[in-house]
Parts: sequence; structure tokens; C-alpha cells
Amino acid sequence: MDTKTRLIRAMSDGRFHSGETLAGALGISRAAVWKHIHSLGDLLGQNIHSVRGKGYRLSHPIELLDSGQIAQSMAEFSSRHINTIHIHNAIDSTNTWLMQKGADGAVSGTVCLSEQQSAGKGRHGRQWISPFGSNIYLSLLWRFETGPMGLGGLSLAAGIAIIRTLQGLGYQGVGLKWPNDVLWQGRKLAGLLLEVVGEAEGPSQVVIGIGLNTRIGEHGDAIDQPWVDLVSISDETEIPRNRIVAKLIDNLVDVILTYRRSGLAAFIDEWQRHDLLTGETISLCSASQEYEGRHRGIDETGALLLEIDGKLRRFYAGEVSLRHGELEEQ
Repeated sequence: MDTKTRLIRAMSDGRFHSGETLAGALGISRAAVWKHIHSLGDLLGQNIHSVRGKGYRLSHPIELLDSGQIAQSMAEFSSRHINTIHIHNAIDSTNTWLMQKGADGAVSGTVCLSEQQSAGKGRHGRQWISPFGSNIYLSLLWRFETGPMGLGGLSLAAGIAIIRTLQGLGYQGVGLKWPNDVLWQGRKLAGLLLEVVGEAEGPSQVVIGIGLNTRIGEHGDAIDQPWVDLVSISDETEIPRNRIVAKLIDNLVDVILTYRRSGLAAFIDEWQRHDLLTGETISLCSASQEYEGRHRGIDETGALLLEIDGKLRRFYAGEVSLRHGELEEQ
């Protein structure tokens, strides 16, 4: 563990710590402590308070991820399916790391988390802003006997796992926007990215990546679309990140097992209850054409159903982008 991470852990309680105490705990000089302190603000997206005679403290506490706490908070049924939980201080992308581990033979049920990503992935190659110790960057590896073509609706089912998690923790008013965004009052709260490799007839390796905004802080200025975080939408005490991660894993495992048995058909009614745009007039844009019609939900393959001049047409994620006023896809 590098010195900066050790310093963050020492200060994570949000209380004042003297430079002398920090220097002794870390085995460095007080001048080195001062130097590291002045670089933490940008890293953490929060102010570092310095008071003569009292020392330094973070503007708010930070709960760092802990595999033991996560495992203890998980349900017994999901624990049976989770093999290993890897936690990194910093990584390029949890999806990229786990895809490579999968290629090297990592087993189904491997989880990767990171406090920070330097190259977090969004849809269409966009970067997912990933400040240190603030949000949740989680990827789960799963192996299926079927080929990739049979997994077209899995990303939509995984969206249900996020909705169930948030509602179970008391967050209300969240909804889904096809194909894989979770929004609150038109602002993006979470996103999904699935990466699949495999033989046409199977088997397949899937990595489900989730980015969930828990506390964005000053890093929100770098996000080029309307966003929201859990801190902003809750009047209650902030829920620990480790607990949120555990519940996300529980719901992901439950959804995956159901999908493996019954496909997306088992989730269509639930998806459409949470779909923010069902019945609305929307536009779908491809590289060469724009389509406008009434959003009529999804089918068992995960395709969006668009009613155009009284006829239903099917569109698939990756072919088109969805637009609807303030809910334009990002």
C-alpha cells in the first residue's frame, strides 16, 4: 500500500489528526505529510481542513472498501456463488482487468472493485468519471454455457438488479432508461457495461460492469451530462459503501441465476414498471438515420419496441441511440 493510500486510511474518519501523529504512523517526516496532504484534495474531490494546533482532517469521512465487510454483509445464497473479491486502490478499469483475468482462467463469480479508475468505461467508448474512494466501480465475471447471442438481454436484467438494490436500501424514484442507464429525476445515477466473449454455440464469458454514483463531490464538474449521486437524493444517513456493494452482488447473483433459467422473459414486466419512457414519443438515431415513434417497451431479446405509423419495429442496443428531451442518451 503506497503512502498516499495509507494517509487516506489514517484520515478516513473525518477527525483532526496532527502532522506529528500522522508522520509517526506512516514513518515519514512532517514535511512529507504536508506535501501529501496538499495533493489529497484533488484526488478525493473534497477540501482538506488545516487548523493550527489541531492538524488536518477531511471535510467528510471516507469509507474505504473492505472485502471482509462485504462478504459478511452478503446473503448466504450469493456467497455460495461468489469465488473471490478483488479490491484495488487504483486501476485502469475494473472491466478491463476482469476480462483479462477471465481470459487467464478466472472462475465464474469473481468480483473486481476499485477505489479509483483511470480509464473507466461508459457506453460508446465514453469515459466514466471515477474519483478515489467516492463511488462504486464493480465488475462481476460469470461464465455461461450458451453463446453470446443468447445473452442479449442480460444487460437489461442487470439493470433490474440495480433498481432492486436501491429500492431495498430505501432510495425511491429511481428508474430505467433503455438499454442500461439508471436515472433519478432525469439525471444519471448509475450505468452498466457488459462485455461478452465466447464461441457461437457456447460457452461464453461475461463481465458485468456497474458504475454507481454515491458521492461525486467536486469531480462533478468534469461530467458532461446531468448527474446525481446517492448523497444528493437521500435525507437519511449515508449508507455504507460496503453494504451497498454487498446488496448489489446479492441482486446480481439472483438476477443471473434467474436469467440463466428463464432469460429476459422473467424480467420484462418488472423492467417496464420501471421504464421511464414507456408510452412516450422518443427518437432513435443510427449512424445514418433517425426514427421517431412511441416507445412500447421491450421484447424477450432486449430489443426496444418502437411504434411508427401504427407498426412495431425492433431496435437493438449498439445500433441506435435513444433521445427524449432531457433524457438524451449519453
